Amino acid sequence: MSETKARHQAWIAINRAQKRLSDAIEGALKAAGLPQLSWYDVLWELEKAPDCCLRPVELEARLLMPQHNLSRLLTRMAAAGLVDKTRCPDDGRGQRVVLTDGGRRTRTRMWTVYGPALDDALGKLNEPDAGDLVRKLDRI
Repeated sequence: MSETKARHQAWIAINRAQKRLSDAIEGALKAAGLPQLSWYDVLWELEKAPDCCLRPVELEARLLMPQHNLSRLLTRMAAAGLVDKTRCPDDGRGQRVVLTDGGRRTRTRMWTVYGPALDDALGKLNEPDAGDLVRKLDRI
């Protein structure tokens, strides 16, 4: 197999694996009556942030999500009581997104489904293979 063909096949395999993992996790969350994976990602980034607060542009960079998609998502999450949108104290035109207690509880509930679904999907990899995969992907 040529190097170029092998690289193309690697790209396809990465994308297929990502789709299968996402589909499995999304399916588990839906079956449990929980929000989509993108909601978890926002809640997790906010929970990790200082004061559980980030500006939308910071979330956009961390999530690699287009601004228009993130804006709509944050509006839905605010309506659900999972985040609050507040004015940025050092920029009157800017907003901050703050994790609510309800958002923290929802993220925790989501993890009880997401974590096992992820373990199940990745359970086909033993620890050495998983570590090897991480090292290889980190080189890209």
